[in-house]
Amino acid sequence: MAELEVEIVAADHFVWSGAATMVKGRTTDGEIGILPGHSPVLAVLAEGELAIEPVSGSRISVQVDGGFFSVDSNRVVIVADNAKVADSASAGTR
Repeated sequence: MAELEVEIVAADHFVWSGAATMVKGRTTDGEIGILPGHSPVLAVLAEGELAIEPVSGSRISVQVDGGFFSVDSNRVVIVADNAKVADSASAGTR
């Protein structure tokens, strides 16, 4: 099964990283969903929720205040101005 390598960082701290099967977020052009094999994308991230379906474990929700969203070769990098993992999930491992 193909996976995404996901890393989320805020301007001043690490937020989450790990393997995932899907990442969904809001860009300034609208919502975007990323699955393994997605074509390269660089987009401006809008304020809202990021949803991550990790390979193991339950869905992770991260609130972001903006930033950018990059996808290339099954690697998703999200650099947010500010980001916080929802209370029901804890920060992942590096």
